[in-house]
Amino acid sequence: MKKSILEIQAIVLALVLLAAGACYGSQSESTPPHVTFSIESQVMNELRVINVYLPPGYDESATEKYSVLYMPDGGIKEDFPHIANTIDAGIRAGQMRPIVLVGIENTQRRRDMSGPTSVARDREIAPVVGGSAVFREFIATELIPEIHSRYRITDESGIIGESAAGLFIVETFFLQPELFDVYIAISPSLWWNNEGLVRQAADRLSGWSGLDIDLYLTSADETDIAPPVSRLAEELRKNCPSGIRWTYKPRSDLRHNNIYRSVAPAVLREFYPPK
Repeated sequence: MKKSILEIQAIVLALVLLAAGACYGSQSESTPPHVTFSIESQVMNELRVINVYLPPGYDESATEKYSVLYMPDGGIKEDFPHIANTIDAGIRAGQMRPIVLVGIENTQRRRDMSGPTSVARDREIAPVVGGSAVFREFIATELIPEIHSRYRITDESGIIGESAAGLFIVETFFLQPELFDVYIAISPSLWWNNEGLVRQAADRLSGWSGLDIDLYLTSADETDIAPPVSRLAEELRKNCPSGIRWTYKPRSDLRHNNIYRSVAPAVLREFYPPK
């Protein structure tokens, strides 16, 4: 049976939105001094490239430890340069405390950022989808221990991402909340799996206790993303347990292709203020 025009349009829109977070790096942008290394992942059975920004003064102290912020879409030709520049500028201006940034370069972005889906249309966006659990296992069991062994960091960690990466961040918040202390999800693609994360939010939140986590949500003027993010905020308002500090700041003045760059400076200064 031939696909209807609406179905074709929906698939095209999904491809655009899931790819959007990886497009910023196509712009020419210098990157602050950083370290690049590779991990031969046993979990993912592939080589993963990691970019690490170390704050000013890191090499001058042998004892000081730093908070660490992880980011998907963290390749040099992806979002790593503009987030590293944002952090570097904030630190040098005295508006942020020094932190370490860890960027994870993509291999199969749509596979890694998406969870399982029962929606046939979702499965048409890439040859392989639904690999977020394996990607999260790589971060938890291979990447985080490697970063701890290489750099002087504290146990305080966060994660930031936009679009499909934002979807992965919200999913991680629900499925493995103890993995990070700060979750920053910018225009997360919560339409995935017929808004599965939104529909299951109340049940997942009901069993939580003893957590100490920050969650930041925002969305641009996007007809497919803003409504489910707003609905998730409503579920959080009704069901969020104590110990979870959450913020929802819709930005209808922004678009999908400019919200990451527009909100990241203020958000990072909010969560990592000067000591």
